[in-house]
Amino acid sequence: MLFLIRILSRLPLPLLYFVADVLVYPVMYYVVRYRRAIVAKNLRMSFPEKSDKQRQELERQFYRRFASTIVEIIYGYRISDEEMRERFVFENVEVVEELAHRNKGVFFMLGHLGNWEWIADIGKRYTDSSIKEYNVYRQQKSASADKAMLALRHKRGGGGCIEKKQLLRQLVAMRRADNPITIGLISDQKPSPRNAHVWTTFLHQETAFLDGGEVLARKFGYAVTYVHVESPKRGYYRARFEVITDNPAATNPTDITLAYARLLEQNILESPELWLWTHNRWKWSRKELEG
Repeated sequence: MLFLIRILSRLPLPLLYFVADVLVYPVMYYVVRYRRAIVAKNLRMSFPEKSDKQRQELERQFYRRFASTIVEIIYGYRISDEEMRERFVFENVEVVEELAHRNKGVFFMLGHLGNWEWIADIGKRYTDSSIKEYNVYRQQKSASADKAMLALRHKRGGGGCIEKKQLLRQLVAMRRADNPITIGLISDQKPSPRNAHVWTTFLHQETAFLDGGEVLARKFGYAVTYVHVESPKRGYYRARFEVITDNPAATNPTDITLAYARLLEQNILESPELWLWTHNRWKWSRKELEG
């Protein structure tokens, strides 16, 4: 898989977009029908106020965007730092740097919005080289897929990747080293049934959220921000860091997670085609888990 990515990443982005439009999108949407039933259900439950025609159009917009994101991630393997700075703008990096020094660490809580892989480029944008960026990931079942994902993220990030099962151990080690760090956490996946501790109404549905970021922020005293993502046009993104808290010890349990849920929801409502609707986010209900 990594070999194929290396070959395809040599193609110009306009050509990759052409491939996305005439091959990836039609095959995924019309031929394979990749998770079409899940996406349709998610959109129907999340946007009950929209007509069937409106939801179908949103569904097609999402799949076109998804196809574009796939080829962008491939292109990102060889994109220059100069081009990446043009395509992905971080509006307020100085806020992150200040929090990193004050709190010794910052958690970035984000969702699968826009090109979430390119967000790792934040590690190359700090004016202070002492701040190191890390991203938490879940090990893939396929060894080749896992190798490819790590190669892509190492290529873009200024720090490294931490497998989620090793996160606590790595945080303890990094705290002993006493260097300021930032850590990206994609937190919009559904938690496992045993970890479904925080529930809230999200996109008109009772929804469980992962609370690991909140628990660790309180334990280590790290600040927490939400990464708000916009896409003014195809292939271009803007990210803004919105501070959830710089004093997690002063918050009540679930406050941070619920604040993240509200910010993510608003971000999705602004640009619904940017979110990854293929996740089976509402596979089970609270009643089913607690009954």
